[in-house]
Amino acid sequence: MSQIETFYEVMRSQGITRRSFMKYCSLTAAALGLGPAFVPRIAHAMETKPRTPVIWVHGLECTCCSESFIRSAHPLAKDVVLSMISLDYDDTLMAAAGHQAEAALQDTIERYKGNYILAVEGNPPLNEDGMFCIVGGKPFVEQLRHAAKDAKAIISWGACASYGCVQAAKPNPTRATPVHKVITDKPIIKVPGCPPIAEVMTGVITYMLTFDRLPELDRQGRPAMFYSQRIHDKCYRRPHFDAGQFVEAWDDENARKGYCLYKMGCKGPTTYNACSTVRWNEGVSFPIQSGHGCIGCSEDGFWDQGSFYDRVTDLTQFGVEANADQVGVAAAGVVGGGIALHAAVSALKSAQKKTQSSKEEA
Repeated sequence: MSQIETFYEVMRSQGITRRSFMKYCSLTAAALGLGPAFVPRIAHAMETKPRTPVIWVHGLECTCCSESFIRSAHPLAKDVVLSMISLDYDDTLMAAAGHQAEAALQDTIERYKGNYILAVEGNPPLNEDGMFCIVGGKPFVEQLRHAAKDAKAIISWGACASYGCVQAAKPNPTRATPVHKVITDKPIIKVPGCPPIAEVMTGVITYMLTFDRLPELDRQGRPAMFYSQRIHDKCYRRPHFDAGQFVEAWDDENARKGYCLYKMGCKGPTTYNACSTVRWNEGVSFPIQSGHGCIGCSEDGFWDQGSFYDRVTDLTQFGVEANADQVGVAAAGVVGGGIALHAAVSALKSAQKKTQSSKEEA
């Protein structure tokens, strides 16, 4: 494999000091949820390992994943693209076009055979021999298979590549198909969302570069460090859910008070993602904080799960998994029971005091 500069060499050539480099490693560790002990390991990886060649291809998609990626703040997308990886092909971001772009793709495949990462945004349509998506004069599915053949690993960016998204929604006339159902002989990391959070995307790449392995994946093939908890579990509106306080209509008084959006169709209780912790736009907000319920875009087939405003009705347990109506009744019962219990205890204490006073007088 041709020699590629390390991340540290590139940063030093840009005038970055050692102190700033170590600060960067500390921020990266924090973004990945790693403790201070991992900072030296990240620094060592950045100093010694060559940048990872990456080929980024686009099938049926809207480019929202790329738009999200370039807005990452920790680390900055420019540091990922210009320093951490060697982005040798991306027909959306690269300056070359046409025959030059396709030549760059082939050159990368041949020079770094077995050592590059294939990032896929969008999915291949398989109907009519893939003719619904043409790249470089050929069906995208052919480009995908060709680029995947010698890749070290594949990252499926977004809901389109991971699950099919709106292109694969019923009746799916183009037979838009998730990447893992077309490429079956390579390790695949799914990073779903429509789009995924920027820091989640750059965090996955940082982890792979630092530890030279895939991150731990959940049962659906998603990085567990970002997709192991439901949005509901870390949502700041969760206390209102447990208290039975819900928005009943858009812009009602409960909405103004910031009550839970579950009755308005929020899919937070059934969606696994880091939205309520990492958030968007450098941690400023996320959909629920902005007043709109979660639509479950990091889950398989979310376009075919009914209206975004139809609430989930099969949550049956109180507390963590609760039906909104039952929670409201149960909460009222708990409050009522608490009042009755308080009254009973107060009466008992009063009786005890009277008895004690009678004994003292006698």
